[in-house]
Amino acid sequence: MENELLQIELNKIIETSNNNITVTDQDGIILRSNPNHWSIYGIEPDQYIGKSVYQLQKEGVLSPSIHAMVLEDKKPVQILQKTKTGRTVMATGFPVFDHNGEIMRAISYSQDQTEIFNLHEQYKGLEKKLVSYQTEVEELRGKEADYHGILYRSSSIEQIVKTIYSVSKTDASVLLLGPSGVGKSTFARMLHAQSNRKNEPFIEVNCSTIPETLFESEMFGYESGSFTGASKHGKQGLIENAEQGTLFLDEIGELPLAVQSKLLRVLQEKKVMRIGGKKERQVNFRLITATNKNIEEMVEKGEFRLDLFYRINIIPLQIPPLKDRKEDLPILINHYVQNINEKYQLAKKFHTSTYDVLTQYNWPGNVRELENILERIILTVDEETILPEHLPANFRSSIPHIEDRAASEINHVETEEHDWKTSIEKIETQLLKKASKHCKTTYEMADYLGISQPSVVRKLKQYAISRNL
Repeated sequence: MENELLQIELNKIIETSNNNITVTDQDGIILRSNPNHWSIYGIEPDQYIGKSVYQLQKEGVLSPSIHAMVLEDKKPVQILQKTKTGRTVMATGFPVFDHNGEIMRAISYSQDQTEIFNLHEQYKGLEKKLVSYQTEVEELRGKEADYHGILYRSSSIEQIVKTIYSVSKTDASVLLLGPSGVGKSTFARMLHAQSNRKNEPFIEVNCSTIPETLFESEMFGYESGSFTGASKHGKQGLIENAEQGTLFLDEIGELPLAVQSKLLRVLQEKKVMRIGGKKERQVNFRLITATNKNIEEMVEKGEFRLDLFYRINIIPLQIPPLKDRKEDLPILINHYVQNINEKYQLAKKFHTSTYDVLTQYNWPGNVRELENILERIILTVDEETILPEHLPANFRSSIPHIEDRAASEINHVETEEHDWKTSIEKIETQLLKKASKHCKTTYEMADYLGISQPSVVRKLKQYAISRNL
């Protein structure tokens, strides 16, 4: 009688599951499965029980068969299947062993992922329209770039901004990738501000700062009295706070595996269950995520769920580090210097030589480091004009070629002048003339001399040096 009840319970669990649960024996013969899901494979419910997965694979119904792979590898497997009906299915299979360590069953869980891949295709279609929208985007960029805190001259950031404008009106999930400090949260806010949800909440969650023990209660909320110390009124979670708006999960690579599973369920079903609750709540939000980690590598190591990765990776945007887009430095430096002066009611300025050092530095901490260093220098230096010697030692030592080249040239300057200013002008003139002979453009001259391109143009004009560049 007890076995009969267990069979009834098992059949009901399989029948009512949102996933397609399938069980085979050690020979790949299907013993049980959810009848409601087999339509995606293009066969009727009564056509699979007792069938061999190897035969179904040969007929192209299962392409490939997750059970065949589990029985062969004798370990868990996760794959994407393509069905005869044109659907894309995420399948995860597990082996079941007897007391002797012999495989006796294989169980799989499958879910239709066609919607996700259709969004990928829609994104590709949007990319093709970018060329025709170029003029309009340039106008919008000029109006909005400063408002969103995104200032740039580089083509790499320009392409990212164009993509954000093109996908902002959709609800497709965006994954922002890049090292720490490149401004991923700024791009997330820009995406929200351009979306149809711009008047609704923008909830930013740094997954690395919330203790794992508190993560579920913070993300999903809790009902009153659900655990010791809980508020008697309960608490709405961060996911519910983002209702109708945007949920931005920064450093999503730090998300615990247990929370990853629950987040995946929320994304799939658009429902959230508070801790200690009995009623699911409908939620509607746009998801943006960011990380400085290699998520694909984490998936391979089992540190990040593959199915969640596919959910968040609809539109990946790689934000390059500052050292790879140095043409953005002049406009960023001017912007932050102006803002910091206004914030503290100061009037500090940078000497040209200081400006050159800042634009040659590699900025390993990216935009965040740039802003912090500029603020520190402006607040701690008493002089109105900030000179290179006011910069931290690592800035000057990181680009020694500037001083070395100048020092070597001094020994070759023929001058009897004792006036410092006149001697320096002679040295600069000689360096510029030498550089103009070796270089074709003012940008090449800037690299050769170790100064910025605007400084080269200014000094050529200052010394009336003609050039055929």
